[in-house]
Amino acid sequence: MDGIDSATRLQLEALSQVATALAAAGFEYWVYGGWAVDLYAGRVTRPHFDVDFAVWLADLPGIRRLLQDLGFEHAPDPEEDGGTGFERAGVRLELTFLEPGEGGNVMIPMRQGLAVFSPGPIPYETRSLVGATCRVMGLQSLARGKSHPRDDPDDARKDRADNAVLQQLGIPSDS
Repeated sequence: MDGIDSATRLQLEALSQVATALAAAGFEYWVYGGWAVDLYAGRVTRPHFDVDFAVWLADLPGIRRLLQDLGFEHAPDPEEDGGTGFERAGVRLELTFLEPGEGGNVMIPMRQGLAVFSPGPIPYETRSLVGATCRVMGLQSLARGKSHPRDDPDDARKDRADNAVLQQLGIPSDS
């Protein structure tokens, strides 16, 4: 992993280990966010604060045990909504909870109600980066989510950077 700093190396190792363990245990998951962009780009494009996984809420008890067995501790954020965090050795995993919705939609249960995560089944691809192989949210779905920056200035900056990488890959921002 030449040219990759120690924090990024730890995140990649955690990404690989958690994805492998989730798959071996039979849990569906989808990597999304900045690491998904990097997996499609085939390179680390920017520093990441966390590693984002979407998982079925119904699987949370088993996933919690699996993560604890891997040395992760539950580390909820006081403002979290629709998911929770786990940490180990400076690596933060953010789990977004999913539930089946009406009409085949996949929903995120939020305090204010349900939010659409995917209109229909979540497409995915298996991608690899520096030895980490995992299920990644489908490229078109990822691009749709990144094409509209979030309200928070730091999140918006990351979304714009990720969207620029996706455009370099030939994915238009209005996908």
